[in-house]
Amino acid sequence: MTTAPHNEHDTTPERVLFMAFALSEKTWKLGFTTGPGHPPRERPVAARHQARVLQEIAQAKRRFGLSETAPVVSCYEAGREGFWRHRFLQAQGITNQVVDSSSIEVKRRKRRAKSDALDVRQLLRMLIRYEQGARDVWRVVPVPSVEAEDKRQRPRDVETFKQERASTTPRLQGLLRSQGVRLTSLRKCPEHLDALRLWDGAPIPSGLRRRLLRVYAHHALLSQQIAALEAERRALLQSSQDANLEKVRQLMYLRGIGIKGAWLLVMEFFGWRDCKNRREVGS
Repeated sequence: MTTAPHNEHDTTPERVLFMAFALSEKTWKLGFTTGPGHPPRERPVAARHQARVLQEIAQAKRRFGLSETAPVVSCYEAGREGFWRHRFLQAQGITNQVVDSSSIEVKRRKRRAKSDALDVRQLLRMLIRYEQGARDVWRVVPVPSVEAEDKRQRPRDVETFKQERASTTPRLQGLLRSQGVRLTSLRKCPEHLDALRLWDGAPIPSGLRRRLLRVYAHHALLSQQIAALEAERRALLQSSQDANLEKVRQLMYLRGIGIKGAWLLVMEFFGWRDCKNRREVGS
């Protein structure tokens, strides 16, 4: 049975409450136990219902005969909702692990049913093993600070806008190709549309022309947003004394690394990750 010191004055170990989350969009399933040999307590709660989670933790402590101050250790799989849940749990004094779902071991020799109940039990078993020292049962995802996570938004925003802008070009070309027309450049799209003719010499139909102009307006807006973000990035690099931006400037001295690559490396990697060995760097 896993225990933890009660406090600095009382050397009697206190039992630990283990908690695992099996997450979905509408419902979270919580699993609780105090160690191997104790059937888990499972409870569904509405997703993102923080007060209900705390209520279930309190009820689980009473169910397992734990004190109100008994330590809680939890885990859940990393997903689309980011790290706010981890910060919420930490604010309640709960030790939490965010787990890389691709690293969770699965028995592949026999098929098993896929359900939240099985998932939460498996997570509980692995959490207990992890807390007992078996660090190879899964990989824990490093959680950035709120500030570090916020600094990752700008480069991700630029990449998202560039991907969206890249999708507008084949969309325009595809719409025109359906009419047997080829557009060679987007630089002067509105003017070119007036000059384009269909196979029989007729102008572009009005409905199609309006649709083409809407796609082009989206393309132009994205270009403006990308230019503004890149200008803001250059200005920060020239004027800011932030430690992370100093790392960006240092990386740019290396041959073959420009502002985009240096910024990405620092904000996504060097700026906040605490790598203790080369294996962690490689992963």
